[in-house]
Amino acid sequence: MDIKHLRYFMEVTRTGSFTNAAENLYITQPALSRIIKSLEADVGAPLFIRSRKRLILTDAGNVLYKHAQVIEKQLQLLETELASMIAMRKGHIRIGLPTIVNSFFFSKLIASFHQEYPEVTFQLEEDGSKRIEEKIMNGKLDFGVVVLSDKNDRLDDYTFVNEKLTLVVPSSHHLAEKREVALHELKDEAFIMFNQDFELRNLILKACKEENFQPRIISETSQLDFIEELVASNLGITLLPESTSEELTADVQTIAVTNPVIEWNLAIIWKSDEYLSQMNKEFISFARDKLSHIQNGM
Repeated sequence: MDIKHLRYFMEVTRTGSFTNAAENLYITQPALSRIIKSLEADVGAPLFIRSRKRLILTDAGNVLYKHAQVIEKQLQLLETELASMIAMRKGHIRIGLPTIVNSFFFSKLIASFHQEYPEVTFQLEEDGSKRIEEKIMNGKLDFGVVVLSDKNDRLDDYTFVNEKLTLVVPSSHHLAEKREVALHELKDEAFIMFNQDFELRNLILKACKEENFQPRIISETSQLDFIEELVASNLGITLLPESTSEELTADVQTIAVTNPVIEWNLAIIWKSDEYLSQMNKEFISFARDKLSHIQNGM
């Protein structure tokens, strides 16, 4: 039994007319009559009682129509799911990454996602946490990796890194041989900081304020490499996350900061009140799975 013929039969049933059904199906009436006769031969019984006013379904026609409706609904579901699956394999994802984060891991994350979904393209933008959050709120980015501080009710997040900030000083600095320092010991130091677009700056300022001093900032930038070079050149000190400090290659020393410990939490964020495409949902699920390995390894 041909699925296409079943659809023709259903259209005749709905319209109650070969003429109207043929017009709706864009075929000739004789062709439609031949198809119905072929279907009746397959069933082994007439499907319609032909009257002058309207076609009436026979008992066999009623049985066929009942099952044809189920088949039609299943075919529609099949077509919808297939279309959704095909659409899900394609897409464009916009992600904001902070300059301070080691991009190597995210390159691997995106590369592994691309292996599963080769038709998905990515737009990556480097910026500070504040600007990334603003761009997500304004619909200019789909996701962002940010230093998480205050909770935003309009954003969903998944924290995957919990670290502490460490002190970075030039190797010739008078603190270079110490294993740890209290934050208040840095009140007379010259600070090199990220600019105001970076949440890391706020974490440091807040911690210093709680220790009753205002850090003396002599230089600020958006570039980690430049901060590293300035510290190595003995221009000042800086505070960076542990993982970032470990990646530094210049002639500097890293020292644990205690009393207080300054926590640095990294999260992936997205807009909570926004409709998420199936592809974006898949990316969240994929990213959470991969990023959970970072948490478990810490």
